[in-house]
Amino acid sequence: MNELLVTPRLVSSPVWKDLPVEVTDALVIGSGVAGLRAAIAAAEWGRVMVLAKDRLAETNSQYAQGGVAAALAEDDSYEKHAEDTLAAGQGMADPDAVRFLVTEGARRVKELVEWGGNFDCEGNRLLLTQEGGHSHRRIVHAGGDATGREIQSVLLRRAHAMPSIRLRENAFVLDLVGHDGRVCGALVHRDDGKACVIWARAVILASGGAGQVYRETTNPSVATADGEALAFRAGAVLRDMEFVQFHPTTFYVAGAARKLVSEAVRGEGAYLRDARGERFMPSYHARAELAPRDVVSRSILAQMRKTGTTHVFLDLTHLDPEAMRRRFPGLADLCREYHIDITREGVPVHPSAHYMIGGVRVDKFGRSNLKGLYACGEVASSGVHGANRLGSNSLLECLVYGASAGESAFECDEPPSAGQVLGSMPGDATAGPMATTPEIEDARQSLRSLMWRAVGIERDGDGLRAAERQILHWSSYLLPYCFAVTRGVELQNMLTTARLIVRSAIVRQETRGVHFRRDFPNRDDEHFRRSLVLWRDSEGRLKSAIESPGGHPDRDVSR
Repeated sequence: MNELLVTPRLVSSPVWKDLPVEVTDALVIGSGVAGLRAAIAAAEWGRVMVLAKDRLAETNSQYAQGGVAAALAEDDSYEKHAEDTLAAGQGMADPDAVRFLVTEGARRVKELVEWGGNFDCEGNRLLLTQEGGHSHRRIVHAGGDATGREIQSVLLRRAHAMPSIRLRENAFVLDLVGHDGRVCGALVHRDDGKACVIWARAVILASGGAGQVYRETTNPSVATADGEALAFRAGAVLRDMEFVQFHPTTFYVAGAARKLVSEAVRGEGAYLRDARGERFMPSYHARAELAPRDVVSRSILAQMRKTGTTHVFLDLTHLDPEAMRRRFPGLADLCREYHIDITREGVPVHPSAHYMIGGVRVDKFGRSNLKGLYACGEVASSGVHGANRLGSNSLLECLVYGASAGESAFECDEPPSAGQVLGSMPGDATAGPMATTPEIEDARQSLRSLMWRAVGIERDGDGLRAAERQILHWSSYLLPYCFAVTRGVELQNMLTTARLIVRSAIVRQETRGVHFRRDFPNRDDEHFRRSLVLWRDSEGRLKSAIESPGGHPDRDVSR
């Protein structure tokens, strides 16, 4: 088995001198909340181009049913919000990053209201709800369970109104372009089927998450870990990739797409019951249904094993039926489509991969270790989530760190000339040594099933090592291949990111937050209250190290 797999610098093989070059000041990859907020901030100082892989609205943000957390109530405070966030992070969240998040958060939410955001209110005041892990009612919602869609709509309207922002749909980024530790743009597959280079002073990566790496996920089909793989191939440092958050409650009906059922449903008083009708969460945690997400997910898994079933039920029948229909119209409509009445019967749910906590390591200004490359939102590791993201902090992170990345990108120096850099980029490579075209869909589904089985809610060393061997085998012949279709490139990105998740999960020999090891069931602060960082060296080898609290690798754990 090739344990020393070389990851190619590029998935493409262009003749660089023949490619058209477009120029902008800031290139934003991703059109979700983080990308749009970054673009709006960057547009204050220069020209901005925003690239959407699919439609502008087809993002993880669009499907975010949960709210956005901010200390807005009179009995709440920044300090209390920070305490809850740090507690959820289980010793891994960066206090300075968390402080920046919560102190800037209220301002960013109020800003959305000023820009026309239509949030749920009681009279003239924002309606604040409570979710698991939060000690106070501080969650702002829109349309009951359509908060992400509303925030994205607000930001899209503002971006469309700014003449310095150009929005482009169906633009798939193949590779980041750069040389000698500097990123200067991206190679893009346009909607006309042709490739071009977009040259930029700053590239802001806001491409979202990696949920499609798993068979069961709340994420849309576009969430194929592209940003993580792009950054890794370019030489960026990634951090905390073992921390993948699984949402406890995903709508689980045969023949239905997996849909997130917001944590706010439990926050409003819904119970979890097993197939026998028994409410089981009080026997697992003192906070019952409002326990942290990792606890609820594992508890559901354990209860399914006990009852020999594939799902449990979310019970709203004891709550005011009209209030529940008004509060959660999206859930009511979804259940009605499958002949389920939420006021009379339980909603079948099951845990699914939901949020990538790890990602490109950045500071509070969104800066990566590569000059000219910034990252924000789910693709980034800002340090605010630690080992377990507190619910409704993700949209807040997108707003706060998106704005910060867009503002700070102005500080980046002008890049070298396109001719100088493109002349040094590798190109004209030949496809991998394969006689036939790989079957993309079979490989994708095999990878997703493997990740769900071996690198899911519960993990162990034997399963992780077997998964790593299989991924290395697939990667050995699929990564060098030059695919002519984006589905193939997505597969390569998924394989690359899956490898980083598995390697990190193998190294972290403890249980902490969303990372649960059956063979190491206890938390080990002495050895593992630190982050694991990974990067691609100049020869294409995967390097990894335990990072000291000061942010510097102090113990090499590369294979």
